[in-house]
Parts: sequence; structure tokens; C-alpha cells
Amino acid sequence: MPCSAPSSARRWRSARRGWKRLTNPPRSSPLFLIAGPCVIESGEHVHFLAARLREIAGDFVFKASFDKANRSSISAYRGPGIKEGLRILGELKAAGYRILTDIHEPAQAGPASEVCDVLQIPAFLCRQTDLLVEAGRTGRIVNIKKGQFVSPYDIRHAAEKVASTGNSRIWLTERGTMFGYNNLVVDMRGLAIMKEFGWPVVFDATHSVQLPGAAGAGSGGAPQFIEPLASAAAAVGVDGLFVEVHEEPSRALSDGANALQLDRLAPLWRRVRAIGALVKEQHAGGGRPAGPRPGDGAA
Repeated sequence: MPCSAPSSARRWRSARRGWKRLTNPPRSSPLFLIAGPCVIESGEHVHFLAARLREIAGDFVFKASFDKANRSSISAYRGPGIKEGLRILGELKAAGYRILTDIHEPAQAGPASEVCDVLQIPAFLCRQTDLLVEAGRTGRIVNIKKGQFVSPYDIRHAAEKVASTGNSRIWLTERGTMFGYNNLVVDMRGLAIMKEFGWPVVFDATHSVQLPGAAGAGSGGAPQFIEPLASAAAAVGVDGLFVEVHEEPSRALSDGANALQLDRLAPLWRRVRAIGALVKEQHAGGGRPAGPRPGDGAA
């Protein structure tokens, strides 16, 4: 059953303050969490996961895809499609959740922005100018996944395409770099490099342990490395953590091989938040590097 929306004015004011922190987090702000399934499996499943995630994390951004247009196999499950997917996500929005979804075509930006707080640019599409510009024009936060083939220095060009629309509400997400065939590695130096651009930096702890194409018609994964990599990223000082979760990863309809088991999220989140808080405490009193700040010039 869908969760009820927050009922008190106090909770609403708290949520508004929390959202301002997510769009333009000061250096001392605690980590924010982006979590959810890889793809919408059903409305019932989405509501179930969202409720559990709220119990674990409180204030967070729920993520789910309405269409996985980049699946390895033509026979793989892609999702319910944009119309039904946005209807389901709209139910969560009405229940008080913040929503992130990815778009694959410029024409999807407008409809998705009517429901979602954050539009995500998939890693494979992070150089697509028309997609980036159209996402920027919506005024929504744009989360750019750094392509597995893109250096941390070069992802700035993608962000500048979004910023050219007057929208500086941009997040940059690290999700690993190709290391030969069927393997990814994470260079923690890249997180520090991207932080120098002035936009919030997010670490995707689950796609970073993906083994692309390693399962033949699909991708494999090494989920045992989710927790150590997430901890390392928190120690670098990232602003947010991105985690795909499932109560039974072996039964997930997409990316189950690299998903975090739902019952592992609470201890992971406690650990990562503690590390992040310590790092930010040590840097208290400093500002962000000079440059465009998230939220500047945006509606």
C-alpha cells in the first residue's frame, strides 16, 4: 500500500530544509542518500521499498528507472515504460518522497520533470549534448553519471552543457572506470578532482562493483566490495551516496548481481555517515572551491 504523506507542518518545514541542503549542500552538511531499485518492477514493489528505505534513512532521494534502454540483451526486462512508470513514481511523489529517474532521450526530459525532482543522465549518454541541454532547461537537478570511458577532468564539460542553460543544479556521480574487459575500478582521486569543480559529488557504490557483460547476456557483479568502496568514498568527502537495493537481489529484474541486499543498508549507512561526518568535521570552516555553485541561477 502507498505510504501516507507527511501530515504535520513541522515535518514539511523539515523536509524543505533538507531539500535545500541536497540542492546546495554546504561543506559541513552530512551525506545524503539516493537509493532504490534499478528498475520499477511493479507499483507494489516500489511502494514497499520506498517505505523500508524511509524507515532506514529518513530523508533520502528515491531512485528507480521507468525504462532501462541500455540493457545488454534484447530479451532483458526494461521496465513499465514512461507513461506507467511516471504514474507509479507520481504516487510516491504525492506521498512525500523525492524522486530521481533517468532519461535517455531529450523528449523524455519534460514529462519526467513534471514528476521527478532529479533527472539522471546515464553514464553511456553523458556526452550527449541535446540530452544534457534539455535536462538543464527543465530547471530540475541534473545528476550526471560519469561515463566509464570518461576521465574525472572531462566530465566537467558535460556539466557545463547543463549549466549553459542557466541551471547550475548539477550533481556529478562516479560509477567506476573500465579496466580491460568486463571489469571496473574506482580511482578515488577522481572524486577529489570532481569536487574541485564546485558541484556536489556522489559516489555510486553499486554500479562501481558491476562486471559489465560478465554474465554473457547480462552483467555480473562483486557486491562484497560495496561497503569498503562506499567507506573509502566517504573518507574522500563525497556529498552523497547512491545505492541500488533489493530485498532479494537474486530475483531482481535488473542489475541484481551488483545490488545491495536491503537488510545491509542500515549498517552501511550508519558506517558511511559516521566516516563522512568525521571528515567534514575536520574540514569545518572551509568553503567550497571557487566556481559555479549548485542552485545558483536556477528556479
